[in-house]
Amino acid sequence: MKFGKIFKKQMVPEWVEAYMDYNGLKRILKQIRSYKHSKLTRVASKVSQQAEALHRSFSGLSYHHRNSEHGGDIEDQVITVDTEVHQQDDSHRKLYKTKFLKKSEEGSEFEESFFKKLDENLNKVNRFYREKVEEVLEEAALLDKQMDALIALRVKVKKPDASSNTNLEKHPSDKVVVDDTSPDSTMRTPGSANRDMVHGIDRTSIPEEEASHIVTDIVPVSRTSGNEEEDGAGGKQDLHEILERVKMNEALESPLSTLKGFFGDSKEPVSKKGLKKAEEQLRLVFSEFYQKLRRLKEYSFMNLLAFSKIMKKYEKIASRNASRNYMKTVDNSLIGSSDEVNRLLERVEVTFVKHFSSGNRREGMKCLRPKVKRERHRVTFFSGFFSGCSIALIVAVVFKIESRKLMEKDYGTAYMANIIPLYSLFGYIILHMLMYSANIYFWRLYRVNYTFIFGFKQGTELGYREVFLVSTGFAVLAFVCFLLNLQFDMDWKMKAHNTLPEVIPLGLVTIVLFILFCPLNIIYRSSRVFFLRSLLHCICAPLYEVTLPDFFLADHLTSQVQAIRSLELFICYYGLGEYMQRQEKCQRHGVYNVFYFVVGVIPYWLRFLQCVRRLCEEKDSIHGYNALKYMLTIIAVIIRTAFELKKGRNWMIMALVSSGVAICMNTFWDIVIDWGLLRRHSKNPYLRDKLLVPHKSVYFAAMVVDVILRVAWMQLVLEFNLKSLHKVAVSTIISCLEIVRRGMWSFFRLENEHLNNVGKYRAFKSVPHPFHYYDDDETDDKDD
Repeated sequence: MKFGKIFKKQMVPEWVEAYMDYNGLKRILKQIRSYKHSKLTRVASKVSQQAEALHRSFSGLSYHHRNSEHGGDIEDQVITVDTEVHQQDDSHRKLYKTKFLKKSEEGSEFEESFFKKLDENLNKVNRFYREKVEEVLEEAALLDKQMDALIALRVKVKKPDASSNTNLEKHPSDKVVVDDTSPDSTMRTPGSANRDMVHGIDRTSIPEEEASHIVTDIVPVSRTSGNEEEDGAGGKQDLHEILERVKMNEALESPLSTLKGFFGDSKEPVSKKGLKKAEEQLRLVFSEFYQKLRRLKEYSFMNLLAFSKIMKKYEKIASRNASRNYMKTVDNSLIGSSDEVNRLLERVEVTFVKHFSSGNRREGMKCLRPKVKRERHRVTFFSGFFSGCSIALIVAVVFKIESRKLMEKDYGTAYMANIIPLYSLFGYIILHMLMYSANIYFWRLYRVNYTFIFGFKQGTELGYREVFLVSTGFAVLAFVCFLLNLQFDMDWKMKAHNTLPEVIPLGLVTIVLFILFCPLNIIYRSSRVFFLRSLLHCICAPLYEVTLPDFFLADHLTSQVQAIRSLELFICYYGLGEYMQRQEKCQRHGVYNVFYFVVGVIPYWLRFLQCVRRLCEEKDSIHGYNALKYMLTIIAVIIRTAFELKKGRNWMIMALVSSGVAICMNTFWDIVIDWGLLRRHSKNPYLRDKLLVPHKSVYFAAMVVDVILRVAWMQLVLEFNLKSLHKVAVSTIISCLEIVRRGMWSFFRLENEHLNNVGKYRAFKSVPHPFHYYDDDETDDKDD
């Protein structure tokens, strides 16, 4: 694999714009090569070619700095790199500017543009790296204070009789020392002999096909001072002083904490339960911080490697020995000489191993560096196997119906109209999972970091193959049950209402619910737990803090209204003991009709409550408008459901007006807000500035399809006379189209979310800290 592809593959998706523009520099080198080639073809004499080659072979030049002595005559030099120091925010910023000394030669403008762009990339990379290093240093200082508070709280909870003036030993992160004088030290000082080394690895000896494997191994070996006990003896802290300045953060994340916060009673005495919660929260904070440090180290490594590779290509194409001299500048720059990230990695490892894994380094490192999930061949095999079985079962069902000419008989049509709503529940779920599988495939294809956006734990997220396997396996189970149902009913002429065919759908629902709630570690337990947790947050919408997975799932529930109503039909059928003509009989029950209204409104109501909570917390008017959109949709659903049950011209007019308003509002929100399209003044007219799909026509086609599928919802109100299709079939088809539309919406919605993260370089979760320190000003005010 070429290095350019490896470089792109190893990029942190949200930091893409901060990496070196390797492909842009390669394009300039191609221009230099094409010019050199055309120049050689114009040479008339072979002797002149040899003389020119001989001259170039001795024209290399040592690195030149404005404050250093010249390594040779100015005529022999290729480049000089000047360092300009700029004052910015009480700090010094170094900017590098390369001067090309062979301007008199033909075609020198290409090489000048190459070094100009190279300097721009070096300055950009250093600027971004400096900003990120400053961020992690500030976060490390906060984590030090969090650890002080945790240790003090542990002492107070486990030893409540300890005196208030007990001194605490500083935690290990404060005692980590890196011996810069050691020959094994990873610190690279300017001008040192290891300028051809990238994080301890010989840069010149790295083949392109191995670069991607080296990145995963860049983790330093922790080194601590040999005199830990002696060094730590003087670092004592007062227990009473720490506890006076700190309090537990009470985030409104659960129903109980939300209610307590609402009624102003959020203070709880410190207990073992509170300590355990703080420890779990800090474990997560440290794990996320460690991942950030590793990504920052990989960022440094890959950019240094990219500078080395591009300079090698320049030497090969231009036949000039400038690589070594320019790489001295790169190694002396911040990204090549800074060692703060290494030190922080060591500190995090030592602290985490001692305080969160009882000194067991293997267990601690397993938590900090979870294994990357690997694709398994058996998943691919069974996916194909179940797909073939599903197709065969579909063909068998069709032949079964056609062979008995079931649809040509009156009782057959009534029978299918009654049984289809029961099995359509499973069809909706299977279609939804297939759309999710397709979404994952395209998110990976266009490098949308969906695992970070959804907050999946590394190594537990499902790939498109796993989701496809579950959906096809579920499809085989559903079609087998449906075929058995047909077989039993047809053999008994559908007159003797035996118990066995009637309990088959109930048995299928029981199996699905058992798998979903099974506590055993089978069938992707972590994903099932994640789904159930998000579902619980949706059901208890106003009481839980709203995160993206929660409102994303709630949006998908709004496209599964017919599936939820199918569940209501199951309850009516098996609860009231209905058999044949069950749908008509269910609609005669007043309770069923009431819940028919309620069930259709519930998904939109939950989404409305989520918007209200976000409006109260974030004070952003956009959530208020979003809540208004869902309220309009709720009104439209109620009126349309009333028209479906009661009919009448007045109900039809009201249903048309309310549905039209809701459709217009929802379509506008889909395209403009959720997808971020229709920007008149963007670089891509009527789209947006940044697009991940290279073909712009895909976005315009998606907008048209979204409008068409939204308007298709009006068929449930207008009820066009489709003689070839039964009313139940039309309702089922429109529900399936809504699921397809929601799947398409999901891709562009997450693409827009990903691009928002890219614009803010937001690549890691923001995990709240368990402790809060009072400001010194507040303490002084209290003392006064």
